[in-house]
Amino acid sequence: MDSTLTPDAETALREDARRAGYEASPASDPRSPVMRFSNDEPLAMDSGARLGPFQIAYQTAGTLNADRSNAVLICHALTGDQYFAQPHPVTAKPGWWETLVGPGKPVDTNRYFVVCSNVIGSCMGSTGPASLDPATDRPYGLDFPLVTVRDMVRAQAMLLDRLGVPDLFLCIGGSMGGMQVLQWASLFPDRVFAAMPIATGARHSAQNIAFHEVGRQAIMADPAWEEGRYLEAGTRPSKGLGVARMGAHITYLSEPALHRKFGRRLQNRAAPTFSFNADFQIESYLRHQGLSFVERFDANAYLYLTRAMDYFDLAEDHGGVLANAFRGSKTRFCVMSFTSDWLFPTADSRAIVHALNAVAAPVAFVEVESDKGHDAFLLEEPAMFSAAKGFIDAAARARGL
Repeated sequence: MDSTLTPDAETALREDARRAGYEASPASDPRSPVMRFSNDEPLAMDSGARLGPFQIAYQTAGTLNADRSNAVLICHALTGDQYFAQPHPVTAKPGWWETLVGPGKPVDTNRYFVVCSNVIGSCMGSTGPASLDPATDRPYGLDFPLVTVRDMVRAQAMLLDRLGVPDLFLCIGGSMGGMQVLQWASLFPDRVFAAMPIATGARHSAQNIAFHEVGRQAIMADPAWEEGRYLEAGTRPSKGLGVARMGAHITYLSEPALHRKFGRRLQNRAAPTFSFNADFQIESYLRHQGLSFVERFDANAYLYLTRAMDYFDLAEDHGGVLANAFRGSKTRFCVMSFTSDWLFPTADSRAIVHALNAVAAPVAFVEVESDKGHDAFLLEEPAMFSAAKGFIDAAARARGL
């Protein structure tokens, strides 16, 4: 900063720089369509807050048919976004579910109209803690109301209403996306013909809450977090967010996958350095994951979305009985788990299946043999693709598509 400037001029320049950085961020410039809702149509949230105005960033693929019966809603996971089959505007990487969604794939964009929105509380264009609060013209930070999975689903329903989609042929998602699928089937049973929750649970376990709390504390312990006001301060809690991502990423993998991919191999060296450098390949990999993550994600959004997952407990919302969440449902379900997923183990999926059986809901269950851990639903898994295609094709025949 030029020392000849007055304090007021320095402050103005810092504010201009901060605003320029904000205006170029994915939170304010999502590079995707955005649906805006005014103060007159607020989102009623579980916290009691009424969020308005707000916006939802989204992407679509395929064409809605004449009777509006072929819509598919894809629900993204914790750090996912609306770019399910489009290059990411920040990383330039392919869409995160291009393995499953696209022409001729299980979710066939030649047959279905596919919608995916960035969830409320995230940072890729939907309103969240990185968005500007219209009441103050400052980023919300921790003034943003706490978000639940049910809030995410209510916002998605408002988006679909605007898009002219009365109901869904299919609602599909993994992990936090699977939680949204279950919430959709429970909250709007008449709007969901078929549901496919993958690698998920009807509630977050104590172990999962514990992992999330470690990540949140890493972020809030970073001096650059500035009590959540880092965007105004022109800083980023990159170290804390990077550590949170490193810890979380371990839970997405499995020990066999880690051993196969890295083992105890050293990183670009023949012997240990006897230091705290990244001697092992797995250390280098995790550090890379942390660094690349902070380039595309907002730290406060990470706090909010992990908290939303922690609060999710579908049974508790229905008198402590999970089956009550689906009573009377005509939705067709396919519940899928992976043998090596210890974040959402198969037992979690079986609990969902048992609840659906208890109310005579039509349900199929698939446990995919895989050593890739929780992230298997995002990877090349032929058994998953085959099961998904079989379920979706059968549902399409029943729907008359």
